Amino acid sequence: MEALKKEHPKARHHCYAYRLGLDKNNFRANDDGEPSGTAGKPILGQIDSFGLTNVFVVVVRYFGGTLLGTSGLINAYRLSTQDALQKAAIVEKIIEDTFRLTFSYAIMPDVMNAVKKLEINVLKQVFEDEARLEIAIRKGEVERLMVLLKAHIAKVSVEEAELIKSISGLEIELL
Repeated sequence: MEALKKEHPKARHHCYAYRLGLDKNNFRANDDGEPSGTAGKPILGQIDSFGLTNVFVVVVRYFGGTLLGTSGLINAYRLSTQDALQKAAIVEKIIEDTFRLTFSYAIMPDVMNAVKKLEINVLKQVFEDEARLEIAIRKGEVERLMVLLKAHIAKVSVEEAELIKSISGLEIELL
């Protein structure tokens, strides 16, 4: 914000909104001297309509001598934000949990087949005294995939796997 104010020192308004975090509960909208609700809220509304988080949008406005009125201001801030977000490179990040599977070589074929069949992302493999895999699972899929992983390794039904606390020769650790 400071850099923008230095870059545009004659601008009358530097209105902004942001939304942060996975739960999207950390947000703010600021009108920077414009009439209440005419700048920050339309900017935040566009952030929300694009379904974004971890984003900060600033609209810099110079006064050109024409009074826009309340609806004109709302439209100007909404449309400029919409245009900027349509042109922006939006990066989608998948939030994953990382696990370490430590297992005996006796169950290695079962573990490796289960990981392959379930298309679990393997980050690291170590084969020493014991075998170790570091895997990454999309946060929203952890519960379902861990039950399926246990079912495949233990060669039991999904219902039975839900009740399994541990599998002989296998340790699962959340990193």
